[in-house]
Amino acid sequence: MMVSTSTARALDEIARRQQDLRSAFTPGATPVRGDVARPVQSKFTLDPLCAAAPADSYFVGTDERGRQTYSRDGGFHLQENMLVDRSNQPVLGYDKTTGALAPLRMDPVDVALGRTADLQIGADGCVTYGRTAIDPSSGKQEQTRVVVGRLALARFSAATQLQALDATHSVAPPNVTPHTGVPGDGNFGPLAPHQEEQSHVDFDLGIERLQEAYMAFDALRAAHSAQGHVEKTAMDLLK
Repeated sequence: MMVSTSTARALDEIARRQQDLRSAFTPGATPVRGDVARPVQSKFTLDPLCAAAPADSYFVGTDERGRQTYSRDGGFHLQENMLVDRSNQPVLGYDKTTGALAPLRMDPVDVALGRTADLQIGADGCVTYGRTAIDPSSGKQEQTRVVVGRLALARFSAATQLQALDATHSVAPPNVTPHTGVPGDGNFGPLAPHQEEQSHVDFDLGIERLQEAYMAFDALRAAHSAQGHVEKTAMDLLK
């Protein structure tokens, strides 16, 4: 059965509206349709590995194809000693030893010996943990802060349209390179630790737009049905 171009467009619009609604409660989600967008909002969280990025900035990650990805979602956790996002994609930052942009990893020896505690992200993007050790001469337990690295941020020109991979991750258009840096470096504002950025999708508006998309589809289907009846009647008259 052939589907008309107008019907295909109407079904595509419904699918996009449904996609926006599904991401209405996903932290940092960006809507497919801009008419359901809402201003940036964040809420407090006790999670020390959660931080909100400054306005017009993105956290930098990498996907399974090795592409750099960009996201507003600042909810992170550890996986195999490496800092990853909610989708388990590695998060990129500047390594404390090489200064190069790379995934941020904890010292595997400290992890194996259980000498890590209080892992957290600071306003300057520094990812740190407390290394616990025992002084052999005094037998006292001591703790020092260890810097894993510093989270990277990226910014694009206002006219840049990122290409969405999913509700929270995007890639840059071909031949477009972002400006990168770190929080609080003079070019980027500081992070907001213990803040979780909410979805940019307005749920109520999303419901309204989805209903409108269904109504438009029903009207189109009725018009096609009426046209089919008219054509059938005309053919019957010609017989």
